[in-house]
Amino acid sequence: MLERHEIETFLTLAVELHFGRTADRLGVTTGRISHVVKKLERRVGAPLFERTSRVVRLTAIGQQLADDLTPLVTGMEQAFSRAVEAGRGVTGHLHVAFLGEWTAPTLLRAVRLFTERHPGCEVTVHEAQLANSRAHLVDGSIDLLLASFPFDDMSTGPALLREGRLLAVPSGHVLAGARAVSLEDLAEHPVVQYPAVTSAAFKSDRTPEHTPSGRPIPKGPIGNTFSEMLTLVAMGRGVLPVGANTPRYSPRPDISYVPIHDAPPIERGLVWMKTNTTARVRDFVRAATDANPLPRPGRPPG
Repeated sequence: MLERHEIETFLTLAVELHFGRTADRLGVTTGRISHVVKKLERRVGAPLFERTSRVVRLTAIGQQLADDLTPLVTGMEQAFSRAVEAGRGVTGHLHVAFLGEWTAPTLLRAVRLFTERHPGCEVTVHEAQLANSRAHLVDGSIDLLLASFPFDDMSTGPALLREGRLLAVPSGHVLAGARAVSLEDLAEHPVVQYPAVTSAAFKSDRTPEHTPSGRPIPKGPIGNTFSEMLTLVAMGRGVLPVGANTPRYSPRPDISYVPIHDAPPIERGLVWMKTNTTARVRDFVRAATDANPLPRPGRPPG
């Protein structure tokens, strides 16, 4: 069993690759660092570092050990932090955001219930944009985002919103007067695309490259915001699958919305970085779910 100071010494040296800097960071002597490393190497039965008078490098075995230990240590630190948070109660500051104007009421209901339950935790609400939603989650500017599923490489809570899909087409378009269209119809018209920074899984769901039967779907121009994407539709540059609430929040006389009869519903909920699963985040997800009960698909509410 490795001692904590042995793990700390090894991983620090694996990053610094310098005995002096490692000793300074840990507040010990270089002799102590050398002693711990030699002890570990005897236990492993092979060198962990290549050492010369000028260079310190990890051996292949040393690199593998560092790769194996790092996520374990990170997980232990996160577990301890969560335990500390639980002991103190939910306090501090939480930054939450919504993507799309019509999702704001759902988020605000969650904020109200969470604040009632945890008055010691301050919640700030932001509006995110298509182009920066992922970046703000990654850099920690926001802790949770209410957005459409799927969302690449993120933890997700239960669905809070569910809606059918429509096809946005220019007024006067050949499909504008149809009672409904099929996903197969997308093969006949260019589809306006989401920004490059948008989640790949989301784009695959909303603007797929092929129809269900495998026919290729032509790509139209890229819009930087949802409003810009709708404007491209109005200009006749392409069509765009959207949620059923879009006509209510984005009514435009130059666009017609036609139901897509064979498309699955769109689901929206909270997403957050896996490494940011704190007590605050877990309790906010719980409050959001309690404040926004969603009927199961195929079952009437009530």
